[in-house]
Amino acid sequence: MNTFKTALLMTALTLFLLFLGERFGGRNGLVLAFIFAAGTNFFSYFFSDKLALAMYRAQPVTREELPRVYQVVERLTQRVGLPMPKIYVIPTDSPNAFATGRNPKHASVAVTQGILNLLNDDELEGVLAHELGHVRNRDILTSSIVATLAGAITMLARMGYWASLFGGYGDSRDRERNGGGLGALFMLILAPIAATLIQLAISRSREYEADATGAHITGNPYALASALEKLEAYSRRLPMAASPSNAHLFIVQPLMSARDFANLFSTHPPIAKRVERLIGRPSIYGVQDK
Repeated sequence: MNTFKTALLMTALTLFLLFLGERFGGRNGLVLAFIFAAGTNFFSYFFSDKLALAMYRAQPVTREELPRVYQVVERLTQRVGLPMPKIYVIPTDSPNAFATGRNPKHASVAVTQGILNLLNDDELEGVLAHELGHVRNRDILTSSIVATLAGAITMLARMGYWASLFGGYGDSRDRERNGGGLGALFMLILAPIAATLIQLAISRSREYEADATGAHITGNPYALASALEKLEAYSRRLPMAASPSNAHLFIVQPLMSARDFANLFSTHPPIAKRVERLIGRPSIYGVQDK
């Protein structure tokens, strides 16, 4: 199912890129957009995980450097029959984590230094089980591709906007038909919204599924619920700068710049709803602030 979803997603976003190219540059823009889309699809399939890791300066760590995480991940992967993923640490005090890769054999799990300092062993196990849930459910490829293509859509829209201001790629009739700078400005706003709505549709369901899978793997839904509440509270105190194009990768929503229009949309379900699905009430402590 996730393989079909990935193929459908890549096709839909490719068509959208072609639409943007034709909208901004006519026939020449359509050709350029096709080349751009083909290259982006190839890159996103094979290298989207490396791009996400590099964006947050994630560093690979060995078993000797981080035995606490390796022991947990090795135990969990053996329990569910998954290959051992590569382990990375992101040098930030903001607590968070994500998994990426094109399949379980090429998976990576990244944790921030902040999450290692914040969570106890049971809570950390719950978070790592959640990330392995993404790997087991095979939605890491879809998530990684969305991150790359959403960024590409936004970049192409901005390129088209600036091109329209300085004459565009097509002839005068193309530019007249396209509506000039006003149409380009409209697409500059529309493209990030479209990309973010796609992220939102994918991310909300997959987070619930990964929570359920992680709780099943550990047999301890309360540990994951406690971790989610801690992560939400401390992420607000120590916000992590994240790009709207890949914020959906993280276990809890990073705080994004208010200047980004995509910040109007959340790619994650509310923590209270995730906790309620895990333990039957919206807070591990039995009290939820209004």
